[in-house]
Amino acid sequence: MGTQPDVELRIPADSAFLAVLRTATAGLAARLDFTLDDIEDLRIAVDEACAMVLPQAREGSDLTCAFTLGTGRLSVAVSAECDHPMQPSRDGFAWTVLAALTSAVRADVTDDRLTITLSRNTAEPQ
Repeated sequence: MGTQPDVELRIPADSAFLAVLRTATAGLAARLDFTLDDIEDLRIAVDEACAMVLPQAREGSDLTCAFTLGTGRLSVAVSAECDHPMQPSRDGFAWTVLAALTSAVRADVTDDRLTITLSRNTAEPQ
């Protein structure tokens, strides 16, 4: 298994709570000296990842957001329990946005969980 996250937030799997994740993402990226543009890109990327996970989330479940901080790098894993998790379409707009705004993105499906993991390095060339 991977390393333990530095910060983990668990919120209800409801879009009304996503502002909490956007704020946490911005605050952690700022601590890593990301530029304002990079911080905004990360906020959008986390929103897009949540938009892929939430429709599949089991009713009444939690959305988990695990942040791993590194030197000049922030990784974010967004996941939720799902009844029948499916891989998100890599041909869709949301995946295209994620790929454009991050250094790396992947989706992992288990029997009962969908996880979208993204990462971004500081000073990413655009």
